[in-house]
Amino acid sequence: MSVEVDESAPEHPPAGTLTLARGLDILRAVGKGATTLNEVAASANIGKSAAQRMVKLLVQRGFLRSSHGTDFSLGPALIELGFHALYQSPVPVIAKPILEELARKYQDTVHLAVEDEAQVLYVDKVPGTRGAQMRSRVGQRMPLSRTGIGKALLLDSPERWERTFDSESPVQQSSTQTKEGFLSRMKIYAEEGTALDLEDNEPGIRCVAAPIRDGSGKVIAAISMSATNPYMPDERMKALKGVMGATAAQISRKLGYSGTTF
Repeated sequence: MSVEVDESAPEHPPAGTLTLARGLDILRAVGKGATTLNEVAASANIGKSAAQRMVKLLVQRGFLRSSHGTDFSLGPALIELGFHALYQSPVPVIAKPILEELARKYQDTVHLAVEDEAQVLYVDKVPGTRGAQMRSRVGQRMPLSRTGIGKALLLDSPERWERTFDSESPVQQSSTQTKEGFLSRMKIYAEEGTALDLEDNEPGIRCVAAPIRDGSGKVIAAISMSATNPYMPDERMKALKGVMGATAAQISRKLGYSGTTF
């Protein structure tokens, strides 16, 4: 008899690492918006006295900032490590000049993202020149099923489509995107090799996205071009499918992809 594993369930920390795990939980809590000791302790599910000791050390080491013992925020040590993590991955480094040229040529905002913890994680953003403001930012997470870039990340995984849609809360789901509609669109996107966001994620914003592959053919990232509705009529989105597919292929080739999916 097979046992289905709940991939969303938190893993127990290895023996002897509980204190480290709690410290990491505190960092994640502050990253999600906890600013007071009470909020940090509650969010990280840690006693207040233990949280206070850990927060003090994290502030001393530069992983957190604090004003008068409260108003916690992520510290400069994490910013430094974040940049190291970003540029130790070859994808952002290789993709950066290509994305900058894409944004310059087409005047619209271009994103680069990866999948992390079953979510979209934006790792680069090159703003367009039309003046449109979008809420996306580097380091932000979004649901996979409602963003064009998230759909592109899922193109090779039809076994995950329904589960992914169901796992996202009703609050996260677009009011206009049904599960049946999502699954039907994903079949088309998988055949075409590109994916669309038809205002599924943000009212008035549409995008065209395509997957980036490594040398084995595995989807490891995705790119998207986004613009406000007037600049993204259906005809232009159709034309941009080829542009985004070719750009993603260009980046993929630089990562060793030869055109074969294994």
